[in-house]
Amino acid sequence: MGVKAGFGAWRAWRRRTAVALGMAGMVVPLSVALGTAPAQAATSCTADTGPYQRQVEKFLGRPVDGRQSSGDCRATQRFQINHGISPTIGYAGPVTWGVMKLINAQNAAGRNPNAARKCPTNKGRIACVDLTRQLSWVQDGSRLVFGPVPVRTGRDRYETRTGLKKIYWRNKNHWSTIYHVAMPYSQFFDGGQAFHSIAGSVWSPPGSHGCVNMRSGDAKKYWSLLRNGDDVYVYGRKPGT
Repeated sequence: MGVKAGFGAWRAWRRRTAVALGMAGMVVPLSVALGTAPAQAATSCTADTGPYQRQVEKFLGRPVDGRQSSGDCRATQRFQINHGISPTIGYAGPVTWGVMKLINAQNAAGRNPNAARKCPTNKGRIACVDLTRQLSWVQDGSRLVFGPVPVRTGRDRYETRTGLKKIYWRNKNHWSTIYHVAMPYSQFFDGGQAFHSIAGSVWSPPGSHGCVNMRSGDAKKYWSLLRNGDDVYVYGRKPGT
């Protein structure tokens, strides 16, 4: 092969490689947004103390001294990997603490998520979605039927719309033609917004494109409990929107 031909082949390889890398870079944020973040290899831990060091230490059951240690970092890093938080360097920053704070609020709801009676109790069977606490449950009148369970609703500019709605279409094996991803156990209640399961963490930021993302088991249970015509009530405001 001549020098010019060899150089031309090298340039073509560079272009193909750049395109491939560009495509990969585009795929990652979309998969994270849909809750299907790929498994991440562990990266090195930071020695820096974060602004929420004490809160993160307490949440993780670590010694609360407000100083980053190798043990603190590894525990924080595992949490970040499990919940799709990037970067996974073990830093106790606002995003990591925000997810932990949300989990604390969800746990505090206990078995009485509608204590404030913000979800209607005069509708019979209804699926409630609290955007503020990122919780959902099914109730019949004032009787709790299932939940509460953690959910992942719309991110900023793609908010899950509030108000009283009804399930109008269900598709157990739905495929999104917009985002080209599976949406198992889809139950649509407002335009393109639906309950459906995701493969990743329901706590992974920044949120969905408007759907109410659920863990697989929870979405299956909703599928068994709800039918076309059942009410859905969405209220509150997701943190960060």
